[in-house]
Amino acid sequence: MPVPEFDALVFDVLGTLVDEPAGIRAGLRALDPSLDEPRVEELLTLWYRHIEQEQRLILDGSRPYRTSEAVDLEAARLVAAAVSVDDPTSVAALARSARRLPPWPDTLRGLSRLAEHHPVIGLSNAGRTALLDINAHAGLRWHQALSAQDARTCKPDPAVYRLAVTASGRPPERLLMVAAHAWDLRGAQAIGLRTAYVHRPVGDPPTGADTFDVYADSLTGLADQLERARPVERAQPARASATGRLGPA
Repeated sequence: MPVPEFDALVFDVLGTLVDEPAGIRAGLRALDPSLDEPRVEELLTLWYRHIEQEQRLILDGSRPYRTSEAVDLEAARLVAAAVSVDDPTSVAALARSARRLPPWPDTLRGLSRLAEHHPVIGLSNAGRTALLDINAHAGLRWHQALSAQDARTCKPDPAVYRLAVTASGRPPERLLMVAAHAWDLRGAQAIGLRTAYVHRPVGDPPTGADTFDVYADSLTGLADQLERARPVERAQPARASATGRLGPA
């Protein structure tokens, strides 16, 4: 499948560029060093169940929009209560672990390569403050980073993807959305963005019904594909000047 023409890249952040579960696991271990790995995974599941539930309620209008920082704090309180920790400082530290997320091993190199040739926009469900901290901690390189907070909703609501359309000044079909989550790419497709799926261990893989424009097994693999698809820049032929010397045509 040929790579579609596009003017800018739009990246999901959580799970696609940073390993979100790894950061939260580190926070859980710091909260209670006695936790064994099965218990850590149980608590991580509890955390994500709360986040997904609250996002669904926001999407269907059953609760007002709240930033990811506020919802992370709710999840931290829930998880801390499950291990009988009620110290506010410890709970706050656990909530902040959702902003201290390591990049995947190929993220920084791949993002840097892509940013050499294309405008790169981050588009995340993380709130503005959380997104700032995530970018700083992981060392992500952006030309612009957009938070769903500006749309007062969360992906896959079309209003979030329209933030990238507005910020870029390009029509949707000239943007290539990159994500490790098929649900995210379906949301982007719904308003006309082109799509690129990048495999991650924690992502949401495509189903047989999905048809995305590009598939890659890593971010550097995506960079390889896009670089191969770039038009070859031909050198201009030399021409003789009035002095008889050769110069560019």
